[in-house]
Amino acid sequence: MENYVIGLDYGSDSVRALLVDAADGRELADCVFYYPRWKKQLYCDSGECRFRQHPLDYLEGLEYTVKGVLAAVPGAADKVRGIAIDTTGSTPCVTDEKGMPLALHEEFSEDPDAMFVLWKDHTAVAEADRINHLARTWGGEDYTRYEGGIYSPEWFWAKLIHVLENNKKVAAAAYSFVEHCDWITGVLCGNIRPETIRRSRCAAGHKAMWHASWGGLPPEEFLVKLSPRLAGFRSRLYNETVTADVCSGKLCPEWAAKLGLSGDVAVGGSGFDAHFGAVGGGVGPGSLCKVMGTSTCDIAVAPHEEVEGKLIRGICGQVDGSVIPGFAGLEAGQSAFGDVYAFFRNLLCWPLDEFSVEGSEELEGKIIPRLEREAVKIAPSLDNPAAVDWFNGRRTPDVNPKVRGAIYNLKLGATAPMIYRALAESTVFGARAIVERMESEGVKLHSVIALGGIAKKSELIMQMCADILNMPVKVVRSSQACALGSAMFAAVAAKLYPDVMSAMAGMSGGYEKIYNPDPSKKEIYDKLYQRYCEYSAALEKEVMKNA
Repeated sequence: MENYVIGLDYGSDSVRALLVDAADGRELADCVFYYPRWKKQLYCDSGECRFRQHPLDYLEGLEYTVKGVLAAVPGAADKVRGIAIDTTGSTPCVTDEKGMPLALHEEFSEDPDAMFVLWKDHTAVAEADRINHLARTWGGEDYTRYEGGIYSPEWFWAKLIHVLENNKKVAAAAYSFVEHCDWITGVLCGNIRPETIRRSRCAAGHKAMWHASWGGLPPEEFLVKLSPRLAGFRSRLYNETVTADVCSGKLCPEWAAKLGLSGDVAVGGSGFDAHFGAVGGGVGPGSLCKVMGTSTCDIAVAPHEEVEGKLIRGICGQVDGSVIPGFAGLEAGQSAFGDVYAFFRNLLCWPLDEFSVEGSEELEGKIIPRLEREAVKIAPSLDNPAAVDWFNGRRTPDVNPKVRGAIYNLKLGATAPMIYRALAESTVFGARAIVERMESEGVKLHSVIALGGIAKKSELIMQMCADILNMPVKVVRSSQACALGSAMFAAVAAKLYPDVMSAMAGMSGGYEKIYNPDPSKKEIYDKLYQRYCEYSAALEKEVMKNA
């Protein structure tokens, strides 16, 4: 008997469904849906760092992509045993008492504050500052200590406070708050009520200050000190969480009918895209999985004895079972990676767009590949242009959304490929800072697993990673590693595998290429990295004077 599973990966721009043969991980079909409202940048204001997504984009994408992969493989629907999803995060939304996002009510259908607040929304910087200050000064538990010790404006509580304090109409109607990953999973199961919906250990532990040692979420006393608007919310949220290997239930009749699937299909646990991508990429102790796109999310797992009694400073959390049950899950990342290269491309393209140059769209698509071909010819040198990669703030180590990027050591002879190379080196130096922080805190790393668009497209960046990090970089064969990770969790939920490690062993696609470090470049990259550290520290000090 053939047993198929479906993994759904909700990214920043689109959702993708992947149909997988659970026996060996063979990818049978995939289908992508680009969010139509998001594509028009409705409800967003980049100048204010406000990025919101309408729940209809998610629901329409769910139906379109699942139907798409089933249509691509005749007879597949009868063989599907499980389905699971991952999403960006923290991407939460206010709900009514039934768990319905407020934006699905007509009176709130055009209100950005009633929609999902995308992970990269930075409207809650002031609120994050308040959380960090209170956690250190209120005289009780520091609820940020398992989240790297610094709370980010990209996370759950900062976003909830911001919405409640800045929109009285939404605040009056808001009953609870739900993460995107939990809500879509609840929709599939027919259970979205705030008091009974399953809550992801991954989302709660990394973004909502949840920890079993203090009984779940921070207590009412602490939350009300943060904002009186939070009064009563804790009782309408949760204490318990589940790891993603726990089955959330069966596909409800409504969505079974919509998707053309059986009501016996198991719905897996939920989690964030990078964590599921790490599972799809074969993460294990000693490896750091880098999901490399517009930003990066870096995931590692460590045996509990390796981090026992340790709090890894300045990362995005260490959470029991958030990646693989039985291991501590560690998250870090960079707020801009591919976005840094896109910034430079857009800068170069300004006159093309401004003067409506014929064929400008085609030229824009050729710029980065051409820059890479020229940049690879340039040897690393202290005489070259250099950069700091904080163009969208710094996520880790030590979150600081207020810092800024820079390009320096410029001469009149600097060329576009030289500057592009400087930007590329800076992003990899940012990656090295993360590795060094983890290693200094006792986490043992010996290799990097790379997945995402940049890992597939850029040999220059991948070789830089190997050289600057001084460790092998393994590029995942699957181009849909996050969705593949979701499919693995679906297979566990359907009891096709007894646990996540078994599903990984049975369904992994392996690696398509390994980049090894060039020993001849170690000395120069060490010097360049030291300069990067010195300059970035001075830059941060200067920026924070006026922050």
